Amino acid sequence: MNSPSRISSDSSPADLVVEGGRLVTPDGVTEGSVVVRDGRVAAIVAPGAPLPAGPRLSAAGRYVLPGLIDSHVHFRTPGLEHKETWENGSRAALAGGVTTVMDMPNTRPPSLDEATLREKAALIAGRSYVDHRFHMGADPDHPEVLADLAPEVATSAKAFMAGHHTAPVVFREAHQLEAAFAAAARGGVRLVLHAEDQHVFDLLDSRAGDPESYDAYEPHRPRSGAIVAVAKVVQLVRTYGTKTHILHVSSAEETDLLVAAAAEGLPISFEVTGHHLAFTDHDTALRGPRTRLSPAIRAPRDRDRLWQAVLSGEASTIGSDHAPHTVEEKNRPPAEAPPGLPGVQELAVSVWTGMLARGIAPDDAAVHLTRLMGAGPADLFDLVGKGRLTVGSDADLALLDPAARWQLSASHVESLCGWSAYEGWMFTGRFTTVVRGGDVVWDLERGTLGEPLGRWLGGPVPSAPALPTARIPASEPARELEGATR
Repeated sequence: MNSPSRISSDSSPADLVVEGGRLVTPDGVTEGSVVVRDGRVAAIVAPGAPLPAGPRLSAAGRYVLPGLIDSHVHFRTPGLEHKETWENGSRAALAGGVTTVMDMPNTRPPSLDEATLREKAALIAGRSYVDHRFHMGADPDHPEVLADLAPEVATSAKAFMAGHHTAPVVFREAHQLEAAFAAAARGGVRLVLHAEDQHVFDLLDSRAGDPESYDAYEPHRPRSGAIVAVAKVVQLVRTYGTKTHILHVSSAEETDLLVAAAAEGLPISFEVTGHHLAFTDHDTALRGPRTRLSPAIRAPRDRDRLWQAVLSGEASTIGSDHAPHTVEEKNRPPAEAPPGLPGVQELAVSVWTGMLARGIAPDDAAVHLTRLMGAGPADLFDLVGKGRLTVGSDADLALLDPAARWQLSASHVESLCGWSAYEGWMFTGRFTTVVRGGDVVWDLERGTLGEPLGRWLGGPVPSAPALPTARIPASEPARELEGATR
């Protein structure tokens, strides 16, 4: 691997020096120190090279990752704050090494246009410990909105192809989905999809009815719904060229279809969630509502194929699909219990534990994690300055003790819901310190530090109306939207 070198000749005092860690950079893993000034990485310094004066943070024995990105969370604002709040959700993110999140639109009211996104940002201002971007909701009744979506407000839109307890609008008809793909292509918007086919589920429900036990839940929402939906999406991408990202892929068959479509050159990518890598349908039969999810947790062979996709680079991102519900809601009968679980805090350590258990060397595991929760989502969603440990990037850093062994209990859970599907798990790897924008905002001993000063991040601004969207040069920091008061 390339060794880091003194990149900046600036000898002025640093705001922070992260000293003596294993740095996970785009060139690989190497020993070194990180110098921070004005909220950005000012220099990467080789071992033994002189360091500027300034506050020290020892990273000895730990990996220094770029602050991780979870591009799939439901922090429940507005309207569902009895399940989760931004204060709690963003604290959970920091405890999991995450400094940037992308929040979903299925709230009350849902975020289906620019005005509601701006209102949501105003509600969150001064309440978030992490930087954030929003996925707008795609509205089947108004797909034309996607053609004119201002990229500084959102660069992506979520479409539900199947309904569940918190899905606000569902694309049930083929012409609605086709219109959304066409409009998104015109507007350069990336569609992110819950790809299960509601018509398949309605047909099956007409014969079988609701599940009466949790071991009947996966057959109640089988892989066929997802396979049919993904096949439809691939054809629409082929027709319109729409940038598309499939969320929470759950089966081997979906994975194979999406890999083949990407090999064809189609602009289609996919996410794997931590829980689809951690659990199988056997766990749902035993754990009941805690792993009653949408899409359902599937068979061991599906989990194996998803791990293959993650480790081979076929999957572009991993996400938590952090979607808390109260204990009372989750303990309803199987047909009524809402799908979802908290996961932003557990995502990175559960995947890290899974990689080590599969024989992945720690340096290689660190590279995989940084790709899947760093450069991957940063590139897909134009999160400039995020996801890479390079000079000029935002000084978002997560220090990981790679060998720490610990057991998760409810007392560790930062989410408002107070429970985790991973309670009782023995994890390997634990985040000890998190830096956002050059400030230490979390550590294992003291928890969250400082004020909730997370920024609403703007997307790239077109250079002219007639030209394609222009990317901000990587040397410039991620912008904070005007009007997003702290």
